[in-house]
Amino acid sequence: MKLLAYFLTWVWVEYGKTVSTLTAVDELLFLGEVYRVLVIAPLRVAEDTWSTEVEKWDHLKHLKISKIIGTKSNRERALMADADIYVTNRENVDWLVKYCFNRWPFDMCVIDELSSFKSSKAKRFRSLKKVRLYFKRIVGLTGTPAPNSLIDLWPQVYLLDGGKRLGKTIGSYREQYFTPGNRNQFVVYNWNLKEGAGEAIENKISDICVSMKAKDYLDLPERIDNIVEINLPEKAKDKYKELEKDLVLELGKEDITAANAAVLTNKLLQMSNGAIYSEDKKVVKIHDEKLKALFEIIEAANGKPVLVFYSFKHDFDRIINFLSSKKLKAVGLKDSADIKRWNKGEIPILLIHPASAGHGLNLQYGGNIIVWFGLTWSLELYQQANARLHRQGQKETVVINHIIAKGTVDEDVMKSLGNKKVNQNILLEAVKARLEKYKSEAI
Repeated sequence: MKLLAYFLTWVWVEYGKTVSTLTAVDELLFLGEVYRVLVIAPLRVAEDTWSTEVEKWDHLKHLKISKIIGTKSNRERALMADADIYVTNRENVDWLVKYCFNRWPFDMCVIDELSSFKSSKAKRFRSLKKVRLYFKRIVGLTGTPAPNSLIDLWPQVYLLDGGKRLGKTIGSYREQYFTPGNRNQFVVYNWNLKEGAGEAIENKISDICVSMKAKDYLDLPERIDNIVEINLPEKAKDKYKELEKDLVLELGKEDITAANAAVLTNKLLQMSNGAIYSEDKKVVKIHDEKLKALFEIIEAANGKPVLVFYSFKHDFDRIINFLSSKKLKAVGLKDSADIKRWNKGEIPILLIHPASAGHGLNLQYGGNIIVWFGLTWSLELYQQANARLHRQGQKETVVINHIIAKGTVDEDVMKSLGNKKVNQNILLEAVKARLEKYKSEAI
């Protein structure tokens, strides 16, 4: 495993993580070290990225790729195909394990975006755990192994080594390295690192991990982060403050949990963006200020393609309709055909939800301008989404625009993302600060 790690280190400097891994896999296949390789990736990455990389590089074009995606009959046919590498999406892991369990055909596994296996309770983790002993080699790829907390590392490392380094159970891992944080009786909402635990964990896994920062090895383009502030109209501002006060005061300080804090801030983020879902699931429009700001950014781009990240379904619909009224066509990312069209410069405005395209997609050839119409509390999604354009192969300075509604929760999220410390504690503290504010005003 160490030899493979060193090989990946060298080749990663020259290329990207997908082609580096493919090059290593090709070498292992040639040497007879492995025979059938399974790649598990996010759906859009499974559909497009791995096969595209094989087609792009001359030294890899002989590799045969079979995609275990789509309908049950398509997946079964893909399994029967003669190939070197079989690519599936993570949602199909449970089906694949059940279907092939008695005749497991793969002796190497590559998990593209290992951090998507950070939950020990998730079905995909439990299923892959059942067959991990059948793999001679397991490789995990991720740029954000523990974006929220080192507690997320245990399931990922367990898949790599079967519990040799961080323990056989998540319970023993927590007991050794963490203390309980916020809790409600027996339910613990977050875990705090013990003193010196971070360094101890890093030392434990250092022999099987290669950590590389792109800026240290690659000539990446410049990145400009731009804050585009908007002022809510007075009526919208009043509605926002009224909603914020009502939601916050509904919670007693002792009752604030990560779950209900997330619900509260989710509603406030919706209103910041300009609309909110009512109790009967209807969309109530509040303002168009972010839409106007987005239009100005697109106009200033002067015909250059713009990649827009949105948060809610009503954001998507409102953006499409508003830009259409301005004679501009925006489309949502549907499949690999759209990725190719974008990279060819055929899509002027592409809308993507960060959760569906945050990992692995190569979009750097189609443009260099990003707009965050609505922000996310997830540091992992935020970082990975920006990396769709700010990555190797990008030829221009990447401009990342954040549309921020002044005096709203947008400012809290932007500050936390800038500090790279977005987690449940930050979310809870933001809500508690508002609670104290409104309580003091009531006195």
